[in-house]
Amino acid sequence: MKIEPLSVDFSDEQKRYLEGFTTGLQISRVGRGLGGGAAKASAEPTGPDAVHIKAQDKVIASGKKLVDQEKFKRDEHPFDAYPRLKQQALDNAPPSPADNFRWRYFGLFYVAPAQDSYMSRLRIPNGILKHWQFAGLADLAEELCGPYSHVTTRANLQVREIPPKNAVKLIEGIQDLGLCSRGSGADNIRNVTGTPTAGIDPQELLDTRAYAREWHYHILNDRSLYGLPRKFNVAFDGGGRIAVLEETNDIAFTAVDVKDGFGVEPGVWFRLGLGGITGHKDFAKYSDIIVKPEEATKVADAIVRVFIDLGDRTNRNKARLKYVLDGIGHDQFLKLVEERLKQPFTRVPTEALAPRPLTDRMAHIGVHKQKQEGLNWIGVSLPLGKVTCEQMRGLAKIARDLGDGEIRLTVWQNLLIPGVRNENVELAIAAIKTIGLAVEASHIRAGLIACTGNAGCRFAASNTKRHAAEIGDWCEPRVAMDKPVNIHVTGCHHSCAQHYISDIGLIAAKVDAGEDVDPVEGYHLFTGGGFGPDADVGHEVYHDLKAEDAPKTVEKLLKAYLTHRSSPDEPFLSFARRHDGETLRKLADAEASA
Repeated sequence: MKIEPLSVDFSDEQKRYLEGFTTGLQISRVGRGLGGGAAKASAEPTGPDAVHIKAQDKVIASGKKLVDQEKFKRDEHPFDAYPRLKQQALDNAPPSPADNFRWRYFGLFYVAPAQDSYMSRLRIPNGILKHWQFAGLADLAEELCGPYSHVTTRANLQVREIPPKNAVKLIEGIQDLGLCSRGSGADNIRNVTGTPTAGIDPQELLDTRAYAREWHYHILNDRSLYGLPRKFNVAFDGGGRIAVLEETNDIAFTAVDVKDGFGVEPGVWFRLGLGGITGHKDFAKYSDIIVKPEEATKVADAIVRVFIDLGDRTNRNKARLKYVLDGIGHDQFLKLVEERLKQPFTRVPTEALAPRPLTDRMAHIGVHKQKQEGLNWIGVSLPLGKVTCEQMRGLAKIARDLGDGEIRLTVWQNLLIPGVRNENVELAIAAIKTIGLAVEASHIRAGLIACTGNAGCRFAASNTKRHAAEIGDWCEPRVAMDKPVNIHVTGCHHSCAQHYISDIGLIAAKVDAGEDVDPVEGYHLFTGGGFGPDADVGHEVYHDLKAEDAPKTVEKLLKAYLTHRSSPDEPFLSFARRHDGETLRKLADAEASA
């Protein structure tokens, strides 16, 4: 059943009620065998959407209510509504709440009230694109969007400030470039991340590019993999120098070297982790399962299809894979996956795995030797992930003329230019500086991450990018950090900037400013989070910290570390974990702000 746009000037809340009410009537008619889009109630759903309809039917049959987003999908599949999206573009009309959800299947997010416009997020498997695609996206953004792009924490690109009239022209222009935005939002499998130095890293165990690419196209070309109970993340880590943060994903494929003598073929396999979602304070859990790299797509597909069957479609806050695993247990879930695979998993004890190469927290910035003789990758520092169209075209030209023609994005909100010959390194650095960017960054600036914030996201409670910049600007000249430190600033509980896994993490909050005064922007501050071998969730040190006080507070925390660390070699993470929140506050408060 198609719901026509309402001609009366209702509020968004009233439109949401009416659309939900109409959808409820439609489901009721189908349940009574009165027709209306699903023929008879007893008819068996068919086609690529059948698995989702059956899962919804089970919810309805149990007497529970589907959340609005499930009703939107059930009423009209987003991919069937493209003509209406085109009409809205012709009319320069904003979407209804239901269509705002549907258009995310095309990679379009209407972000009002933060901005009266769309944001578009791409899909770039393993974060790698060609120089001409990067330059072409700059041209599109300059014509149709705000004149810039953001590199995201999923090694992806997003563009913003897109008027409704430009939405269709943009996503079709993205496809003209050989890129796509399909399925990059809503209840779909998001951008596939992989080691950014895949194929060029001297220490890697495995080149992840082929496996990320295979999974990417497997998703794109199978409609039954759209419309999951909730979003889903998959990452491939090949053991390179730059961390992928795969343990924060629903499925983590982590390359490991399996020793001889344990009943399986020795060599490089993927170790399987499940259920990462650090915004909910959980990392992917690893068992004794290893997967042949060439079987990764088959295994991921089976995992996703069990999730489709069992995921919660009544509560968005409990709809991620983690909660299925919590509900039935990892062992039972894995048995169901094995039934779909029609074969048991391969399992080895921990002692069968050789130690993995260590990551380098500064390898995404500056010049680094590739495994190919005489070649280097150059990590370009972007200010909190932002790059202007002019800079994009400049970087594309540098990659074309002085590199191997690729641009590689990282989860650290910056990019790499690979394939730069030794004799061209200084020329490339000079060219990067000419366009207003840098290839060096302080230990503070290199690990400074921020989500979009309330300047462009309706969920965020503060202007994270501005406040993160203020923290960097204040602390950099005042604290002589000689060890890497990650400072992540996130705007809401979705934790796009992953504040829980950083040395210092801040999550936005509205802070009481006194009687008869509106609350002000602020943060709760955490320390001691980590990733990889140090994976753990940080603990709270400051609650309801005003945004204006955040730079000096971070400064004092960093100075307290330099003053009280056990040795010059002790990292901030170890220092923070040696002390509880109260002790850290006392140590920081004793430091003077410059």
